[in-house]
Amino acid sequence: MVVRVGDLILTFLAWVGDTALFGARALYEALLPPYEFKETWRHVYEIGWRSLPLIALAGLAIGVVLSMHTRASLERFGAEAMIPAVLAVALVRETGPLVAGLLVAGRVGAGIGAELGAMKVTEQIDALEAVAVDSFKFLAVTRILACILAMPLLTAVIDFCGIFGGYLAETSTSGMSMQLYFHRAFSVLQFSDFVPATLKTAVFGFIIGTVASYLGFTTTQGTEGVGRTSTSSVVLSSICIILINVVLVKLIFLLFPVRA
Repeated sequence: MVVRVGDLILTFLAWVGDTALFGARALYEALLPPYEFKETWRHVYEIGWRSLPLIALAGLAIGVVLSMHTRASLERFGAEAMIPAVLAVALVRETGPLVAGLLVAGRVGAGIGAELGAMKVTEQIDALEAVAVDSFKFLAVTRILACILAMPLLTAVIDFCGIFGGYLAETSTSGMSMQLYFHRAFSVLQFSDFVPATLKTAVFGFIIGTVASYLGFTTTQGTEGVGRTSTSSVVLSSICIILINVVLVKLIFLLFPVRA
């Protein structure tokens, strides 16, 4: 039993090392010509624009739910006036970035893994290499860069939609005006609240793109392997996002300490 657990740990660590090297190689080759701007932009459209309805709807729902729960808690202390500020800080600092990362991991990670996995098992990647196309740069680097670029934009959308959803819930309950709600919401937000939390989602995008692309490039066992790659891309990228988020939050608190 001990030996089996040890083997599983070693296998996992080996996978982490291989994936990290894959991502490091992607970042390095992204700096070298030729630059696949057209392909990268196409993936930014596929990842960012096509994810926008899901992100916006999720932000509205989260804002409404958080507003109702926050009101239920703050009413006990007579602090209903703090609802917009509490909601805005919670969304911008943590809830928005994390939810956006997990949603994109579910929607985009599965797609990248399945697409590249299908190309791998049908030997389309080998065909690209045969016609002198750098398959790694054309397929993996462009998708990873697109994820890195799209994630901060999607996070800004989910933050705003969440705050707006909170306004809809609050105005239907207390009749608070839009001007007063947004004044209270943004009066407590600072540069150190929005920018670091939003930029850390670029790391989430890097994780999503790297994990899904690596699993796609290493797919085996035909169509069954493609399905397994699609599922593993979502699960592993989500786990990595949750774990790395703990480190990034601590790092943000060290670099941007909260002032009273």
